[in-house]
Amino acid sequence: MTVSPFDLAALVRTELAAELGDGVLATDPDVVGSYSTDQALFCPGDGAVALVRARTVADVQATLRFATQHRVPVVPQGARTGLSGGANAVPGCLLLSLERMDRVLEIDAAERTVTVEPGIINQDLKDALATHGLSYPPDPGSVAISSIGGNVATNAGGLCCVRYGVTRDYVRQLRVVLADGTLATFGTTTAKGVAGLDLRGLLIGSEGTLGVVVEVTLRLVPTLPEPLTAVATFADIRSAAATVADLMASGAQPSLVESMDRATLQILAECGYGDVGTGAGAMLLVQSDGGGSLEAAQAEVEALGRFAQAHGALDVAVSDDPDDSAALIAMRRMAQPSFERWAQAHGGGQLLDDVCLPRTRLPDFYDRLDAIREESGLTIAVVAHAGDGNTHPSVFFDTSDPDSIARADAAFDAIMELGLELGGTITGEHGVGYLKRRWLARELDDGTRQAHLAVKAALDPLGILNPGKMLADL
Repeated sequence: MTVSPFDLAALVRTELAAELGDGVLATDPDVVGSYSTDQALFCPGDGAVALVRARTVADVQATLRFATQHRVPVVPQGARTGLSGGANAVPGCLLLSLERMDRVLEIDAAERTVTVEPGIINQDLKDALATHGLSYPPDPGSVAISSIGGNVATNAGGLCCVRYGVTRDYVRQLRVVLADGTLATFGTTTAKGVAGLDLRGLLIGSEGTLGVVVEVTLRLVPTLPEPLTAVATFADIRSAAATVADLMASGAQPSLVESMDRATLQILAECGYGDVGTGAGAMLLVQSDGGGSLEAAQAEVEALGRFAQAHGALDVAVSDDPDDSAALIAMRRMAQPSFERWAQAHGGGQLLDDVCLPRTRLPDFYDRLDAIREESGLTIAVVAHAGDGNTHPSVFFDTSDPDSIARADAAFDAIMELGLELGGTITGEHGVGYLKRRWLARELDDGTRQAHLAVKAALDPLGILNPGKMLADL
């Protein structure tokens, strides 16, 4: 039986507080409010009763035992850098933040694994591994601010996943607190392991709806070799997309293939983060490390040059200077900060989409996106992990104008509809959260929807884990 908000607040301050460590529980409305949303727009985030900033596994277990006993919703959170409302509060919930659980627990150089708590920031982990000659390749655009636990929750990818894969490809083992407070271990620390069902894989990308990850063991690789970097500019983004499709179909294995369209290049230039010239309608940024072979890397960037020229490239340049490479990657990473700055100067609104497509359909996607731009009358800028077909269109609008908001919302939906029509998916790495929950039901067939609901019922029979989000409209 559920309890009233008044009674729940009293129970939290007495019963739950007694089970938690010092300074873990916060009930001040301002503090709770500051943790109640992630970075997404158009997603509710009100009604949290309290915030638990867990320091230990025991804190997490105590919180979930309390929540199960009193049928209280729990919203797990990482660094709250998400873009889909997945970490937002729901009425009457407890916010369960894992940000303070941020330690590296063990680096095993012999086995090439690292065991960490979920709150560690991705870049901090990379820095800790560097002195051991080891790398953790997944590098989302939010690498400097997003946590490993959050990356696991959405199966985050990033810039170099075209060659090195996404989060799922590196998770060996998860320790998970289930809805009733039980601590379970999913997966093994060994390189191979097929004993039982792959529950580890089930949790990756589940967005806090099936359990709370409290420890992660990751597979590592030796320090990645220095890449060669190639840049190609084009008159239009369609030509860049066609170049990518041909490059990847050739069997090339570049370590990074990123694209930016005309609107993105213009915004970057306006914000002072790079100017590639007024004639450029698109830019491709490609890196190849050849798997450690300079000869292989050179062959791949030369192949890019040939395909780019065949599609009318304005210019192609190759560099082996690490400083040049770093500057170009920094420019690409500044796309989203530039979008945020530009949005604030042009009405304040930005909806960032995350449609992933077959690479061969990218040219069609950009062609039809022009029609969405024209119909909406809004600026839509696109950066993409083009080697994976993972596009990130940003729709800019005026938050003070209801008509502009409505057109932005319609354009956002039209982009997802287009992605599905072209054989893609509504999200490649940002997750479903609240923002795209009704679209998940459209992407999944009836049998798959039923399987999702059956798994949810088995692991969270009371439905207390992150309700109203990813699985709500199934």
